[in-house]
Amino acid sequence: MSYYERHIFFCLNRRDNGEACCADHDAQAGFDHCKARVKAEGLAGPGKVRVNKAGCLDRCAGGPVAVVYPDAVWYTYVDQHDIDEIVDSHLKQGKPVERLKLAPNVGR
Repeated sequence: MSYYERHIFFCLNRRDNGEACCADHDAQAGFDHCKARVKAEGLAGPGKVRVNKAGCLDRCAGGPVAVVYPDAVWYTYVDQHDIDEIVDSHLKQGKPVERLKLAPNVGR
């Protein structure tokens, strides 16, 4: 058994050169909301879920992005309601949210 059942990584990268980045889409707010929801739902901690910050995940064109491991499910999201759906469906019940999956061909 793994130390955590699932990790969700949120790209919080900021680019100062004008290129697309997740920070331009308020990724920090998505991360903060997810972390609070996971904790409030009792999902945080060993054997459960870990919410992590990440630098560039190299999928900038789909930003903001997050990825859940070990499931390797990539998400894009718009607001707190999307984050709630990821928490309630994927992190809580193990069911990926199809409508929020990032298309596989989206890169930088």
